[in-house]
Amino acid sequence: MKSPFFATLALFARFIPDPNCPTAATDGKDVFFNETFLRSLPTAQQDGVFLHEVLHAALMHVLRRGVRDPELWNVAADIVVNGMIAAQGVFELPSGTLRDAKLEMLNVEEIYELLLKEVERRRCSMPDLREGSGNCDSLSQAQKAALENHWRNALQQATVMARSTKQGTLPAGIDRELGLLTSPQLDWRSYLWRYLVQTPTDFSGFDRRFIGRGLYLETLQGESVQVYVAVDTSGSIDELQLSLFLNEVYGILNSYPHLLCELYYVDADAYGPYELKLDDSLPRPQGGGGTDFVPFFEKVNARWDGQSQAVCVYLTDGYGNFPPEAPELSVLWVVTAGGLALEQFPFGEAVRLFSA
Repeated sequence: MKSPFFATLALFARFIPDPNCPTAATDGKDVFFNETFLRSLPTAQQDGVFLHEVLHAALMHVLRRGVRDPELWNVAADIVVNGMIAAQGVFELPSGTLRDAKLEMLNVEEIYELLLKEVERRRCSMPDLREGSGNCDSLSQAQKAALENHWRNALQQATVMARSTKQGTLPAGIDRELGLLTSPQLDWRSYLWRYLVQTPTDFSGFDRRFIGRGLYLETLQGESVQVYVAVDTSGSIDELQLSLFLNEVYGILNSYPHLLCELYYVDADAYGPYELKLDDSLPRPQGGGGTDFVPFFEKVNARWDGQSQAVCVYLTDGYGNFPPEAPELSVLWVVTAGGLALEQFPFGEAVRLFSA
């Protein structure tokens, strides 16, 4: 009655009393709770505690942690689910529950990246993400796939149930998390192929130059794979973010051995172009000033012949001066955690970049 979406998710969880559990916890599959603790709470808070653990499991917070610090990841995940629960207005959480209104509208990966900068102040007093059956290190690939399928099925059914009700909407915050869980990680080969090749029949077999290296790459007919890459080197980009950007540049170079890549470092000015090929080392970054996106697009516009297939990739935090008009070329914005909201980019496609 309170939430068809959350109620449906709860049907997919198994609730297990555990006297060794101080309050409540999940291992990514089951929900464990201390009966004495639960009885000490009013009914509305009991619902809130159970919902908190179900959301951790359903949103695969245990599986998504990877190699990140478990305690800090738990803090980030708590901020997300507590924000979702509070937004409903019908559930309560026990006193002292972790909240951060400035962060809870972000996803867990983004919050974790931001918390890394204040790690000692953000330790979890009561971790509730267990190192049990959901621990990535202890699961086989088949077990992880089964657990993911279990909760993806749960989320799908809960979404259908929620949208079939009179309200017809999902709980606040769930749309954001569903988008993250259903979107694959950026695959540069797939992305560049989608943007640079006009039809599936634009290739004729494999490029024989690379078969000996075990690379079965399509031979493009009459098209060169041209990518203009901008790396934000303004003062707002720290060393970790710059390192992530440069790793993505290597990923672009390795997506197609016959790719034509022009690299620019950009703050309030655009430095370059640096023409790069596979196995080239990257030039030393330049910048450190303010952020202006206009110089990069002006330089690309002056160099592009207006005919060849090409795409612009801009790695940035998104905070800067945008051109008044969209360029003719397709644009992919690759945005750091904590950067500008993806829907606020005035043109192109925007995706979020996270560290491992």
